Amino acid sequence: MAGKPTIKQDIARQYRAKHPEFPTRKLTRIIYKENPLAYRDEEDARFHLRYIEGKAGDKNRANVTDRTQVLDTPRPVNPYNLPPSDETDYTPYRITCCKRVGILSDIHVPYHNIESLTVAITALKKIKIDGLLLNGDTIDCHKLSSYVKDPRKRDFATELSIFKQLFEVLQKQLKCRIFFKIGNHEERYERFLMEKAKELTGVEEFDFENILKARASGIEIIGGKRVIKMNELNGIHGHEYKGGISAPVNVARGLYLRGKVSAFQGHNHATSEHTESDMDGKITTTWSIGCLSELHPEYMPLNKWNHGFAWVELDDNGKDYQFHNKRIFKGKVL
Repeated sequence: MAGKPTIKQDIARQYRAKHPEFPTRKLTRIIYKENPLAYRDEEDARFHLRYIEGKAGDKNRANVTDRTQVLDTPRPVNPYNLPPSDETDYTPYRITCCKRVGILSDIHVPYHNIESLTVAITALKKIKIDGLLLNGDTIDCHKLSSYVKDPRKRDFATELSIFKQLFEVLQKQLKCRIFFKIGNHEERYERFLMEKAKELTGVEEFDFENILKARASGIEIIGGKRVIKMNELNGIHGHEYKGGISAPVNVARGLYLRGKVSAFQGHNHATSEHTESDMDGKITTTWSIGCLSELHPEYMPLNKWNHGFAWVELDDNGKDYQFHNKRIFKGKVL
């Protein structure tokens, strides 16, 4: 394995650099779960992670060119030989590759609003983003809902086809990395599979992430209700908290009351902002982002929704950021 690093090694190296504190076994599970097509199995992912760490034997250790990944001290072990755990890993998904990230939330293909989506794409093109976050409920998944289905609505296959068209437009116009956050509407697929076709759960061809990647080459999936981190800013879709985010004044204040950190969310289809400072003068701000879908659907024609989008500029110091939260009204950015 000496010579030019392989793709498997590169993936392992990227994850180790992002999570230097994780034990090898825990990080292996994450690597294989998020890159199932890159490795034969979990053991294959573990071997390549151990290889770049210099832990795959003396012969292989001599071939490691990047010595920064080689461990000088052992990682946490299980001194009492406790039984294996099925504990779910819940680490934030960090976006560190980009400096200006656009955020489009709640598009609900095929019930997207063409005018507002056009306005948002045009604005993001103008500021030259290098990353785009589709922050949940990009696809509506109407026919997979547990609610009563309207037989006149588009089927799931059609929704996926329209999403493919949308992705190609975003890719062509914005020319940047695209991240896809799984929202509560996309979670309908997994629920449907487990309830109606549980025998297919775990079959690679029916995995929702693989279905998306087959139609959107290069897209990066963020699942598991994971929090997104961009510098010190936190991001969620909005369904991660059990019971959702209540809005005693506005959605952003509801997010502040639940999260207590600077953060943004979509999900509620409304643009809002809330700021508080503590006794030490530390300022915490939360934002909710408007939607890019129809505003008066049959199931809720009267509501407090509005169209909107956002973008965030990330400072090179790895901490600071500037968040821009915009409304769209009658084809104009407010």
